[in-house]
Amino acid sequence: MTVTTGFQPHSVLKEKQPDGTILLRSNHKLGDVVDRTGDWLHRWSNDAPDRVFLAERSGAGWRQESYASTLQKVRAIAASLLGRGMGQDTPILIMSGNGLDHGLLSLAAQYVGVPTVPVAEQYSLIHGAHGRLRHAIELVRPKMAYVIDADHYAEALALDALQGVDVIASRPGHNTRVSSFASLLRGDASVDIDTAFAKVTPDTVAKILMTSGSTSNPKGVETTQRMMCVNQTQIADALPFLRQKPPRVVDWLPWNHVFGGSHNFNMMLANGGSFYIDDGKPVKGLFERTIENLSLVTGSLCFNVPVGFSMLLDALQKDESLRQRFFDDLDMIFYAGASLPQDIWQGFEKMAMEVKGEIPLMTSSWGMTETAPACLMQHEPIDRAGVVGVPLNGVTVKLLPDADLRCEVRVSGPSIFENYFNDPDKTASAFDEDGYLITGDAMVFVDKDDIDKGMKFDGRISEDFKLLTGTWVRAGQLRLDMLACLAPLASDLVITGADREQIGVMIFANKAELEREGFSLEDDKGAYRCALLQGEIHRRLVERSREIAGSSSLISRAIVLSEPASLPEGEMTAKGNLNYRKVLTRRAELFQRLYDDADPAVTIL
Repeated sequence: MTVTTGFQPHSVLKEKQPDGTILLRSNHKLGDVVDRTGDWLHRWSNDAPDRVFLAERSGAGWRQESYASTLQKVRAIAASLLGRGMGQDTPILIMSGNGLDHGLLSLAAQYVGVPTVPVAEQYSLIHGAHGRLRHAIELVRPKMAYVIDADHYAEALALDALQGVDVIASRPGHNTRVSSFASLLRGDASVDIDTAFAKVTPDTVAKILMTSGSTSNPKGVETTQRMMCVNQTQIADALPFLRQKPPRVVDWLPWNHVFGGSHNFNMMLANGGSFYIDDGKPVKGLFERTIENLSLVTGSLCFNVPVGFSMLLDALQKDESLRQRFFDDLDMIFYAGASLPQDIWQGFEKMAMEVKGEIPLMTSSWGMTETAPACLMQHEPIDRAGVVGVPLNGVTVKLLPDADLRCEVRVSGPSIFENYFNDPDKTASAFDEDGYLITGDAMVFVDKDDIDKGMKFDGRISEDFKLLTGTWVRAGQLRLDMLACLAPLASDLVITGADREQIGVMIFANKAELEREGFSLEDDKGAYRCALLQGEIHRRLVERSREIAGSSSLISRAIVLSEPASLPEGEMTAKGNLNYRKVLTRRAELFQRLYDDADPAVTIL
């Protein structure tokens, strides 16, 4: 296997503590770190003033901002914010998705120390999700809010919680209480912008990122300048090719999430790269826009979630011209959100070799909103998915192994957060007695005798449960196994069995696939009762059972749900993750049916 990109070799120091815990650290030294994101902007506006930094679709082409024009507009917007009385204690709520004005406003706020609070646009656009929006508003008490289009967001802007808040819109429409984004670009000559910028320190809160809320109401993670700046140094230390050639992305991942908004956005800014905003998404009806965007510009890096890579691989197989352009300058394929199916991984490897005779670095990392996000990264080439790598420079990973060498993961370092916004109790409970962040995630070594081979994610500790027999079930890993087993019939699923004798699975149907295959009969209580579908699931469960040993991973019963997971009802987070507790509570009747041997909708092994 020939990999095109340069990388920092893994070198991990392992230290076993008297209490049995294990500490892992990188043997490499952390590189130089800037104090503020504005320092990156100043550097590149000086070194590469005409290079495209941000671009979004406009008609048949792109609306673009160079590094020089970005800095000029950021300083004007920042002066306007200060002139309107904004500061560290007056957050800006950003209710819209990715966009050029969104990016300029965020950078301007960071430039003078005004926190931004980007929230999922679904919270504003879906009536039933307004509760999540209200929660964010009541938590952070913003003084200003931004939307791209006031008419499109009119229902959300009319919420009582936003009364008295200064609303800014790129397209104000007919709303008389809304100011135009263009008004911010006029600046404010009375403001000493250089003095304000100089007061921003590494400890200044740059933004408040809302957690997914998969187990409780979302928390506000205070993300400091230090967290973001250190993390980009850590990533570039591991991937030195980022510093050798300006990177370029065509990226859709939402900026309210740490992956898209901190990891990817700041990677372009820190390394003088170009960020082309993809207004498509890996869903039916929008993915075509992604392909159109890629026909205009392709990236040197490609970030996506597994379903996005699956759709992209299919599109590349059908379009020779796009395939050639996609791989021509590609240095890295990076997946996150879930493990990439091995057949998709191998499909990209095979295609890359056919097109250019080399394979880009294919990799992933591990982190959380609270960790800026990258903590571990696989920065050496490997031939399979599922490995999240080794600690990045400056991070200490604390492992609490069990008898099977599965380890609970805790972390510390300069890129780790210190506070949840206005929530000292949850902040205190987030750290152990030694100051390590309690992540709740579990990992295993790829090779316990060679720690440089890295670690694999092994589910959430909180998702594990015991059967009545006392057998532990690792539900997180089992879910991934079952998604592979039931693909493409299942869009997602919930593993059940706590305090039961058998493990069950509640399957969220991939309706389009089921209907294509003729599995279309539903009952009046929210489940599928199609004999053909149940027969296919039974066949797959039987085949799987022949390959496993022990009751800890044997699925004995299944039910297919006809109603998709609901964002308004809290069953799904804005990131697309299931809230398992909410699903089981809201669908208690279906859960009971799953363990009823007489129910005709239940498939029993």
